[in-house]
Amino acid sequence: MSEFIIQAKSIYKSYISQKDIKIDVLKDVSIDIPRGKISVIIGASGAGKSTLLHILSGLDKADSGQIQFDTKEISKLSNRELAKFRNFNLGFVFQFHHLLPEFSALENCMIPLLIRGKSQSSSKKEAIKFLELVGIQERLNHKPAELSGGEQQRVAVARALVTEPPIIFADEPSGNLDSTNSESLHNLFISLRDSFNKSFVIVTHNKDLVKLADKVFELQDGRLISE
Repeated sequence: MSEFIIQAKSIYKSYISQKDIKIDVLKDVSIDIPRGKISVIIGASGAGKSTLLHILSGLDKADSGQIQFDTKEISKLSNRELAKFRNFNLGFVFQFHHLLPEFSALENCMIPLLIRGKSQSSSKKEAIKFLELVGIQERLNHKPAELSGGEQQRVAVARALVTEPPIIFADEPSGNLDSTNSESLHNLFISLRDSFNKSFVIVTHNKDLVKLADKVFELQDGRLISE
């Protein structure tokens, strides 16, 4: 098994602006993501951090380049194949928790398993296990509006973990949290890395989270300038 869970080579990505101007966002980016580690991507606003995260995770496609996930080259998958691949291999946590407001914490966590075709009872059992893991066992039946910001984000982490993916992608996961809840979330990431050998790719401006990273990659004007 390779020491890298993802290896990306010569990634290019551009967009066309409303004025029909081509904007190069990523320019020949090659990056190796170590297995079982917390990797953090930093850089100024507009450097291409979130775009790189979306491409590495298959949420977006590069104009050119290769992305190898273990032994599978995901850059060659069709949109349908990519969607299935994401559901079975990747977890996502974003700055905004994206929990469905009409469902409880438990129901939100069950959804990825139900999408996979698992039974209601099996999905409920697994969801409870992961909600307990992130410390939300007393809030299972509360809807997102009834939870604090920190609790909402913990539910989002449980939802990302419930399919037991080997890697979690997170885009500014503590961006909307106060310092206490940020520290709590960061400690949870460390615990998941150490106890379950989870790999993380995190885009952040949070200096405390950067300090906790095993690997830091810096983007500047669409290019990787340090690691």
